[in-house]
Amino acid sequence: MFLRYSLFKKKKIVIYSLILSIFSVFINYYYANLGVFPPDSFCHFDNGFRILLGENPFKDYWTVSGPAIDYFQAIFFYLFGVSWTSYVIHASIFNLILTLATFLLLREFNLSINFSFFYSLLFSILAYTSSGTPFPDHHSAFFSLLGVYSLILAIKSEKKIYWFLFPILFGFAFLSKQVPSSYIIICAVLILTFYSISRKNFLWIKYSAASTISFIFIILIFGKIQGINLSSFLEQYIYYPQTIGQSRIENFNLTFDGVIAHFKFIYIVFIPFIYLNIKNILYNKNYFNDKNFLYFLSFLFLTFSLIFHQLLTKNQTFIFFLIPILSAFSHISLQDKKLNFSKNLSILLIAICFFSTIKYHLRFNEERKFHELNNVNFNLSVSGEKIDTKLGGLKWISPQYESDPIKEINLINDIKNHITEDKRKKMVMTHYLFFSAILDENFFHPSRWLLSDGTTHPLKGNKYFSQYKNLLIDIIVKNELKVIYVVDSVAKFNIYDYLGKECYEEKKINEILNIYELKNCNEINN
Repeated sequence: MFLRYSLFKKKKIVIYSLILSIFSVFINYYYANLGVFPPDSFCHFDNGFRILLGENPFKDYWTVSGPAIDYFQAIFFYLFGVSWTSYVIHASIFNLILTLATFLLLREFNLSINFSFFYSLLFSILAYTSSGTPFPDHHSAFFSLLGVYSLILAIKSEKKIYWFLFPILFGFAFLSKQVPSSYIIICAVLILTFYSISRKNFLWIKYSAASTISFIFIILIFGKIQGINLSSFLEQYIYYPQTIGQSRIENFNLTFDGVIAHFKFIYIVFIPFIYLNIKNILYNKNYFNDKNFLYFLSFLFLTFSLIFHQLLTKNQTFIFFLIPILSAFSHISLQDKKLNFSKNLSILLIAICFFSTIKYHLRFNEERKFHELNNVNFNLSVSGEKIDTKLGGLKWISPQYESDPIKEINLINDIKNHITEDKRKKMVMTHYLFFSAILDENFFHPSRWLLSDGTTHPLKGNKYFSQYKNLLIDIIVKNELKVIYVVDSVAKFNIYDYLGKECYEEKKINEILNIYELKNCNEINN
């Protein structure tokens, strides 16, 4: 009888895992095809392709975030071909990995199979789907989440594999974006320090240290092979972003709506978990030595690290995936305590989690709020194939031309025709970061994005301005470029800040396209 029940349980886990896998891929794939916000939707598209051509971040284009994602995308392009479909598969597979990891973690904490499935399914709806396409904040947060999962499992089981794995996951999180990964890594170090002191267990150090040293060594060797200078990496990825962060901290403003009201459902589902742990701290003098306290600290630090990141960056919110996770661990805590009100409170938790998931699903998936598409009529969208077959599957409509996507596509095709007809070696600076990939030609974009607020590359007055200017000139000279195309579709790029007017002859082609034909000038010749 027991054997039959055990086999049934294993089959159920396999079936649930299969359903979660299919659903998590499908839901991300479906919503990724629904409209675009070009600067974000395509931020790793051309760069993934350029890596296949032999170019590299830091060396061939200014990089403030996402170098690891560029390489991952290059792998997907290599395996599945250069297309929008391959691009979306990247994020969809990541959504699958996250969902299954969440399901398996909940099972490790003895949450019933049905509830583990329920919370994991809701997680998959709110995880990568808010973006749908590879994005630095998402990759950084989700690699960090996997790192926290591994850390928790390492503490719980004390298996070597988890001690070895979590530094690698945190490493990829940092190489996806410096924040929020840095906040979470610092918190993990604090937790491990407390773990070592409270439990007098230092055995984990040799496995995690070996993993960390190996990871750093491999990254350094890989960078050396790719021709990436350590100084360029430090300037672009470590030092320059600090100037951005400093200005954001100086302008940091806390409000009740921003800190409390906006994240209310995250706090609400976290309350039982917090309450039960505070109660244990007050009434159990040995609770600090309990592993459950470390699990609580891990989720507490993770939650407030992600909230702090959202408050500081002021980007669209994407961390509502915490709601199913925190609901699940509140549920587990109530289940373990077996209190009189546990059942009723668990039912309330499930209801709140379900309601909030539907609410944010409608806002961020159906309305595509993360990509500024919440006021768009998707019935007006046009097939991406009208630009190129490589964009097949994409329903094109963007916030900039929400009422007339055909006009935007015509402008893009006009730009595409000018680029194709111009046989000179050229640079194309644009938010439509797919021209290199669809035209199978390197257009030497000097940075990932073309923003005018100083978040993507140094502006005049920044102490790293000269480094970016030198990189721009080096790209022009090394590749013998004759013309620069600048597409000012979202933000204006003042090219004259980097090279004087004597270096160009400017021509306006259409309302968003300018051409700058390069001439001999001292700045380039020197």
